[in-house]
Amino acid sequence: MDSHHDQVMKARAQAGAGTKLYFAYSTILDRTAFEEWKGQHAYGFFQLPEGELAEAPGVDLVFDFPSRFWGGRVAGLADREGASVFGRLIEIAAVDWPIIQHKEGAITGMCIERTVRVRAAGREVQAVAFVTRPDRRRTDGEVSAGFVAALARGARSAGLPETWIASILRAAEG
Repeated sequence: MDSHHDQVMKARAQAGAGTKLYFAYSTILDRTAFEEWKGQHAYGFFQLPEGELAEAPGVDLVFDFPSRFWGGRVAGLADREGASVFGRLIEIAAVDWPIIQHKEGAITGMCIERTVRVRAAGREVQAVAFVTRPDRRRTDGEVSAGFVAALARGARSAGLPETWIASILRAAEG
């Protein structure tokens, strides 16, 4: 456990009622890896809801964050007309939001929250996604093969379209 766990637990204790809509598109969808991460950070009590298949139009997956953990660049989102990203739309209780913030790197300052438009089950809503903090964006260096594998594995286990998974693999090559 680390000091981030203490920050998260304090934020949980101060959280109000309600929920947030979360657009999950990254490695959090890799359930095996997420379970391992939860164990490492003493969040075994938390269960990530399944959510529903969703698409965020007007954004694209970009490999713009050099990660020491992953040994190369990992993905965030960038505005791009005509593009879209698939993921899961998940309703998260306010008390559990700090856990999501920790997993996504907001607590450590790697990422920030941003609102994205999401289509799910025939409706369009606003949801929160996590993207690389602007001053940390970089595109030099190799894309992390391990991250891409986890991203594809998570997308597949989350039931995202095979065409989307193929596009992830192509994007990582380019």
